[in-house]
Amino acid sequence: MPFQKFIDYLQLEKNYSKHTILAYQKDLESFLEFNQTHFEENSIQQVNYSQIRSWIVSLVEEGLSNRSVNRKVASLKAYYKFLLKTKQIEINPLAKHKALKTEKKLEVPFSPKEMKEVLNDMQFEDTFEGCRDKLLIELFYATGIRRAELINLSVSDVDLGGQTIKVLGKRNKERFVPIPSLCSTLLKEYLAKREEVVNEASADCLFLLKNGHKIYESFVYRTINKYLSKVSTKLKKSPHILRHTYATHLLNNGADLNSVKELLGHSSLASTQVYTHNSMAELKKQYGNAYPRNSKK
Repeated sequence: MPFQKFIDYLQLEKNYSKHTILAYQKDLESFLEFNQTHFEENSIQQVNYSQIRSWIVSLVEEGLSNRSVNRKVASLKAYYKFLLKTKQIEINPLAKHKALKTEKKLEVPFSPKEMKEVLNDMQFEDTFEGCRDKLLIELFYATGIRRAELINLSVSDVDLGGQTIKVLGKRNKERFVPIPSLCSTLLKEYLAKREEVVNEASADCLFLLKNGHKIYESFVYRTINKYLSKVSTKLKKSPHILRHTYATHLLNNGADLNSVKELLGHSSLASTQVYTHNSMAELKKQYGNAYPRNSKK
């Protein structure tokens, strides 16, 4: 593979998930194939910006959204940054490229009522699988961790006495996230039922399938979608929306933005600020209900 060293770099140094690395690989292969077809160019390192621009135009003409095109170009840009870093090229042909304009994507969090209906009112089976599924939802909502972070949790990462979990985030950055009493109680129950299925291969993996194997990304997504679909008509029902819900509900209830940043494992405050949109909407609603001059009486 012409970019194997870059793939190794993403995996070993950047600690990206398999899903993300595969996306990068496909984007680079797509660009290489385009250049081989249209410019008889077999090396991504040798292309210029006009060739890249032709690729971008072709993607748009194929009907890809600006957001999808930007994601593909971002893969290419990351590769050129790697080549610069390893001194394989002297100039980044994408250094002055400006991303295509996109509409701001607003992700709608679940309401407190919807979360209550899932976690308080819904009946989960009194089995290993029922307990695990409820804990998946509870832990996402109680901690705001990412899907990959949850999948890679170990039993040793759980501190029931201190009511915290140790999370290994992006770029191998560790953080400790508090868990509420209800979540801690459910964790104890799950750990007891987990003994029914655990085996040597998955001895320290926290979340398991009923056959004792470690859970995986699509399984987590299907589980979240399955249960949230019973209480919500929102189009998007995913682990990320639960993370979004966690942050929004914290901010709505007065949590400090910097504290939420640390809990989410964000490296910059700008990443956390995207969650303030819904909090501002809630604040305006409360203002409208409470401010005397808004009264129609």
